[in-house]
Amino acid sequence: MLIIEKLENSAVYQDLHPLIRQLADLIVSSWAKYLDLAPYQLPEGLGYVEGKLEGERLKIENRCYQSPNFRKMHLELAKVGDSLDILHCVMFPFPEYGLPMFGCDIVAGKAGVGAAIVDLSATNAKRILSENYQNALASLSKADFSQIRDLPEWADIFSPFCLFIRPNNETEEEKFLTYVETMLKVHCQQAVNSQRFSPGETLEYIEGQRYYCSQQQQNDKTRRVLEKAFGKDWTEIYMNTVLFDLPPKLENQQNVG
Repeated sequence: MLIIEKLENSAVYQDLHPLIRQLADLIVSSWAKYLDLAPYQLPEGLGYVEGKLEGERLKIENRCYQSPNFRKMHLELAKVGDSLDILHCVMFPFPEYGLPMFGCDIVAGKAGVGAAIVDLSATNAKRILSENYQNALASLSKADFSQIRDLPEWADIFSPFCLFIRPNNETEEEKFLTYVETMLKVHCQQAVNSQRFSPGETLEYIEGQRYYCSQQQQNDKTRRVLEKAFGKDWTEIYMNTVLFDLPPKLENQQNVG
């Protein structure tokens, strides 16, 4: 069994908003609980980076794992001085299992959490979650949240279960954590019980992941922040090798199971 380094030992974790710390712990503990984890090697020098953004120190730490069903599970924690805390998480499945993409983000500032989003995005041609997923997620409700935020124009990758909110208080923050916990549990359990597809069927899900990554890269806010701190060339490498790297070609795919 892989021994996971505790998040509290990181250079970023301790100073982050409490909701981000709680969510980071929830994500990593869920991975360890439901999945058979193995290390994932990030490109050299990109596990932890520091830069300057408008005179403030920017720190980014990345944690990555893989499992028999997921080629990469990425958790990014970032802090910009005392003004901005960020959590970003994406689970990239091996395309031959036909699984959706789990994604979760939180952005918090001095005034509190401004944005919290979680979803399971289908990677089939119709971009519709399977019946098994829809049945398992049917208990999730958005009714407990007072401020539902509008999704961006490129958000056709998201499902009807996508929750994008500005939590108003600790009660809503706790309910957001519960929503994420349920989604993660369903996703991990569905993944473990999934069957491999044929190479012909797998191509559909490779293209689905590629489309997901291309749409996510339209998030200009992320790109602008990174470019200001590290420059355009570095940002391009980071966006394409750490944040939203594309699945490998079918003939090069290897499972870790």
